[in-house]
Amino acid sequence: MTTIVYADDLYPDDSVERAAYGPDAKIIMARVGAISELDDATCAEADALLLMTLRATAADFARMPKLRVVMRMGVGYDIIDRVAAAKRGIMVCNVPDYGTTEVADHAMALMLSLRRGIALYFDTQRGEKPAVWGPITTPLIRRSNVQRFGVIGLGRIGTAVALRAKAFGFNVSFFDPYRSVGTELSFGFGRAKTLDALLEQSDVVSVHTPLTPETRGLLGLAQLRRLPAGAVLVNTARGPIVDWTALETVLREGHLAGAGIDVIPVEPPTEPIPELLRAYRAKEPWLLGRLVVTPHSAFHSPQAWDDIRTKSAETMAAALFTDHPQNVVTPDMF
Repeated sequence: MTTIVYADDLYPDDSVERAAYGPDAKIIMARVGAISELDDATCAEADALLLMTLRATAADFARMPKLRVVMRMGVGYDIIDRVAAAKRGIMVCNVPDYGTTEVADHAMALMLSLRRGIALYFDTQRGEKPAVWGPITTPLIRRSNVQRFGVIGLGRIGTAVALRAKAFGFNVSFFDPYRSVGTELSFGFGRAKTLDALLEQSDVVSVHTPLTPETRGLLGLAQLRRLPAGAVLVNTARGPIVDWTALETVLREGHLAGAGIDVIPVEPPTEPIPELLRAYRAKEPWLLGRLVVTPHSAFHSPQAWDDIRTKSAETMAAALFTDHPQNVVTPDMF
């Protein structure tokens, strides 16, 4: 019998999972707050482990002698110790094809709320002393077709964002050293040979890379200062890709006109919270209309929530019961 463990407290029953795994699989809905809370009996029999928010470490794997597959029920796989899994021969999978349209739409919504002044007018038209009734002169607001839109990471979501930006009239370029030669010709995008080259030409930059050792801290102070004055940054990928102290600096300096952020370095935020987030929550005047923060919600819709459940079960079933596993995160992707 194959034992499949769902660690997070996610679903009230296993009806969807049962349909995917068949009648002979044992499905355990553990509903724990951390992998370390799994009881010894569950760990001993687990062939497969599925996680949405909980982290899996080498110590956790050591308690699971039969474990063959661990899956992140989502796109990013940074919550799994992939090196430890590889040493044990444990397959790592993810679900890269859910929420693509939601995140792409969200990234565009963050960008447009800044570039069309929606966040600015929303902030300044409320309160005891609303701003003058009329346009505000600001570097935030620009016509789309005079701007260059840069995408960092042209995967599924990055491609969806680039296509949306192109439809809005932006001149679109991307940087992705792992995309095959000629990808830019297929879509009619520009391609930057280096990250610096992309930043230097982009009035808007949208981040769509996974969090890896290579991308952690990818956008620090030196990189953010390479953006043209008045640029806008959007991050719907992972918080640690952007140095938040650097982001605060370039916003305070006025070099960056605005930022749309769905992800922060530590989630949920804990004390002491980043100074930039504190200023945002305090509605400090210097930041009004220039920063939009959403709580790692870009992926969400009822339809996406259904997709992640179904696609996770289908992907795990392929890994366990067929010779054609899907969405495998290989060691060279670490």
